[in-house]
Amino acid sequence: MIVEVVGGADERPEVRVVDTDDLTRLHLALGQVTDEEADEALREAGLGRLEDADTGSLDAAALRAAAEPDADVADWAQRWDRMVEHARERGWLSEDGATLQVHVESAAGA
Repeated sequence: MIVEVVGGADERPEVRVVDTDDLTRLHLALGQVTDEEADEALREAGLGRLEDADTGSLDAAALRAAAEPDADVADWAQRWDRMVEHARERGWLSEDGATLQVHVESAAGA
């Protein structure tokens, strides 16, 4: 699953959740936006925030709510649970389970 923040110099950045059925990976992809624009867009969308140029924090409940309606696989909920458990094992889930720490990548061309 990928959370994208895309837009251009003349566009307001847009946040979208894509590849919702691929729960073997999760990252934040930034298009042609500044870190400040990405952070603001994520906060306004209620999905999280940008911690720094390499790391983001995503609201787990909001991400699930945004992604699940687009899921096309019958066992999506079980896959989600496995992804969250994997994040917990790696130290990428907050102690209260509310936020997922994710890596930031370029979405150039998105």
